[in-house]
Amino acid sequence: MIRFLDILFSLIGIFFLTPLFFIIILILSLTGEREVFFVQTRVGKGKRNFGLLKFATMLKDSPNMTGGDITSGNDSRVLPFGQFLRKSKINELPQLWNVLKGDLSIVGPRPLTPKTFEYYSYRLQNILLKVSPGLTGIGSIFFRDEESAIKASYKSTENFYREDIAPYKGELESWYVKNASTFKYILIILATIWVVLFPKSNILFMLFPSLPSKPKGVSMF
Repeated sequence: MIRFLDILFSLIGIFFLTPLFFIIILILSLTGEREVFFVQTRVGKGKRNFGLLKFATMLKDSPNMTGGDITSGNDSRVLPFGQFLRKSKINELPQLWNVLKGDLSIVGPRPLTPKTFEYYSYRLQNILLKVSPGLTGIGSIFFRDEESAIKASYKSTENFYREDIAPYKGELESWYVKNASTFKYILIILATIWVVLFPKSNILFMLFPSLPSKPKGVSMF
C-alpha cells in the first residue's frame, strides 16, 4: 500500500510542480556556478547506495571543503539563491524522482551519506536498513533546523553531529521503522506540511506521544 501511495503522490507532485521546476532551473542556469542539479551518494535500503537528486545550492567542490558532508547555518559554501532553496526546502523537491524510481519512500529515515550513516550505532544501522529512506520523516521534521544548531554549537561540525545529533536522530528514525503504518505515513506527510508553514510548532510530539524523549544534549531543537 505504501509503495502505491509513493508512486501516486510522487506523480501528482511532479505534475503540479513542473512549472516551478522550470523556473528554478532557469534561475540556476543563469546564476552562481550555473549548476542545476546536484547528485550525491546516499545509503538506501539494504545498504544499497543510490544517487540522491537535489537542486544545486552549494559550490561544486563543497564536499572537499571545510564542513564536508555536513552543512551548518550561514555556511559559506552555500550560494545566494541556494540559501532560499534550502530555507524553503524547495531544493529537496527533485527527490520526487527518487521516490518514483524506488530509491526513496515519501516517508522514512533521512537518507545519509555513507560517512554520516556510520555515525549511527550498528544497532541503529541494522534497524534503519530494513526500510527505504524517506523524502521526509520523523528525524527530518524534528531536526528541520539542524544547520542553525550546528552553527550555534561550540563543537566542531563533525563532532556535534556525531555526538549530539546522530544518537537521538537515530532513535527517532528507528521508532518509525518499528511503528510504521499507512496511518502514520499520512500523519507524517501532514506534519511536514504543517511545520513548513509553522516552523516553531511542536506538533510532532502531539501526534506521536510515544516518541523517544529528548535528551538534554538536543534541548536546542
